[in-house]
Amino acid sequence: MSDVLVIIASSRRESDTKKYVEFVFEGKEVKVIDLLDYQIAPYDYSGKYPATDNFFGIADIMSSHNVIVFSTPVYWYAMSGIMKTFFDRFTDLVTIRKPAGRQWKSKSILLLAVGSDPEIPQGFDVPFILTAEYFDMQYKGSIYFSNKTVLTDQRKNEMKRDFLEIIKSVS
Repeated sequence: MSDVLVIIASSRRESDTKKYVEFVFEGKEVKVIDLLDYQIAPYDYSGKYPATDNFFGIADIMSSHNVIVFSTPVYWYAMSGIMKTFFDRFTDLVTIRKPAGRQWKSKSILLLAVGSDPEIPQGFDVPFILTAEYFDMQYKGSIYFSNKTVLTDQRKNEMKRDFLEIIKSVS
């Protein structure tokens, strides 16, 4: 499972999203990137970014993993603002850095989302599915934890097992 990259995009360092990432991947060898530790400038049509911008470095790390798990809280029925800014920068990989974007072909992506609704909001995964399609990647599914719905330990462990089985099948 060392070929798995998890990208966390919560606005809170000790978030429920991070806690569920730690729960799901407990004891597993995965690379974790918390976007709070990096500076990602908003997309700029001119392609000019500050020297402190870390987007291309993260994109390179993504290229070196076959499985990428995007992990985000649900904010107003959509991905977090940090994740959206990160996704907006994917535009650079089809314009000014096309070779980097082409390296994502055939990689597998999954979604780990955390929110307060009992179920993941309808259409929440559409940007992930269509982004995978655009880059010729494979969207393999999602796992959703509601922080308002009480799940038994058995059910949480079943969800974790099923999600890890999907990852295992593609890594």
